[in-house]
Formats: sequence, structure tokens, C-alpha cells
Amino acid sequence: MIRSFLLGAVAGMRALTPFAAVSDAARRGALPEGSGAPPLLGHPLVAAGAAALAAGELVGDKLPSAPDRIVPSGMIVRVVTGAVAGMSLAPRKQRVAAALLGAGGAVGASYLTFALRMRAMRRFGQVPTGLVEDALMLGSTLLLVRGAAPEPSAHG
Repeated sequence: MIRSFLLGAVAGMRALTPFAAVSDAARRGALPEGSGAPPLLGHPLVAAGAAALAAGELVGDKLPSAPDRIVPSGMIVRVVTGAVAGMSLAPRKQRVAAALLGAGGAVGASYLTFALRMRAMRRFGQVPTGLVEDALMLGSTLLLVRGAAPEPSAHG
């Protein structure tokens, strides 16, 4: 369940990348067996759409016109994607708790990383701080989602 919370926290940094990562993992059958992932999550069109939206978010974040991550619409998206990503890494019987942990992680991390980013931007600028944040977010997402993947069968 810690992975659910942490992946939700990553959604606080970038709302769509953790969602895209679990959607891709679901499409490839690389989520834990019996996970709480919604069945539609693994559909190829959902995975492709999520990846495209995540890429757009990475680019858009560096633009001066990018809204703050803590605006209400941004927070709603982060809560939803944090919840879905969190439940996707947990056993089906724990999906509600995992969704709550993912959503809570997203909210907390949104405010924390927003404050840190604002401080860093005053010193280093928007693009460099965004790129550093992207690297941390992408690395964390990959570690969390790949770490939740089922072990390859020794008999297979």
C-alpha cells in the first residue's frame, strides 16, 4: 500500500504521468495479479491517450502560461489520477483504501512540491526547475510501477 501512496504523491507533481504509467502497465499485463485497476485502464486507446496527455503535460508545465498545480481543476485531476494509480498497484480487496491513499498522497505532494518549485523557480527559473522535477517524477514513477510488476515465472 505504500506504493499506492507514493504513486499518488508523484501525481501531485505531474497529474498524468503516473496514470499513463499504470495504464501502459495494465495494457501490457504488467500490473500485480488481482490488482484493483479498472478494466478499461488497459485498453490500448486509453493507454495511448494517457501517454499523449502526459507528454503534453510535461511540455506545458514549462510554459509561462501554465497554471499552478494547486488550482481547483488541477487538484481535481490529481486526486482522480492519484486514486486510480494507487488502486492499480494494490490488491482488489484493498482498492478503496489504496485509492484514498493515492488521492491523499496527490493532495499533500501537490502543495509541498508547489511550494518547493516556487522557491526553486525564483533562483533557477521555470524550465530548469521543471526539468529537474520531471526527472525526479519520471524516475519515481518507473520505480514504483515496475517494482509492482509480477515476478516472471521460473516455470515459464
